Amino acid sequence: MLNDLLSETRGKMDKALEVLVEDLKGLRTGRASPSLVERVMVEYYGAMTPLNQVATISAPEPRLLTIRPWDAKMIGPIEKAILKSELGLTPSNDGKLIRLTIPRLSEERRTELSKAVWRRIEEAKVAIRNCRRDAIEDLKSFQDEKLVSEDEFYRGRDEVQTLTDDYVKQADEIGERKEAEIREV
Repeated sequence: MLNDLLSETRGKMDKALEVLVEDLKGLRTGRASPSLVERVMVEYYGAMTPLNQVATISAPEPRLLTIRPWDAKMIGPIEKAILKSELGLTPSNDGKLIRLTIPRLSEERRTELSKAVWRRIEEAKVAIRNCRRDAIEDLKSFQDEKLVSEDEFYRGRDEVQTLTDDYVKQADEIGERKEAEIREV
């Protein structure tokens, strides 16, 4: 029972880190990457849809992204969505293809992005701590129902805390790597 609870908690914490990594892919680092815009939400026939589901995104050059919509009518909505996003990029099109030139990051923009990274890291840590809280509440209910002894409860609580510490450390490491990527000139 304790092992099941720990593996379930580990799975939830893994998911929190996966969401963090996916979220950080959308932050601009000065180098063109399709993951930068693929999650931008575009209005597609009345429904909000991720950009990668309505267009082909490629990076033919280190500082250039090209977006080729599958439906030519989507150029306008895609441009609007990119302008509304917090990426700070200005699209240009030739009627068939949207080009996004990735400018070099200024020191001010690097600082802003760095702060955004750490905000997202903190959100991930909160999610991890919420998993810990839920696991400890489950342990308490197991103890109240006499499914685990007091010793098992304390051992389980310590293991959940150790797990939490490990995942918080991983979130910090992910943040440090992303910040180093942003600071790279």
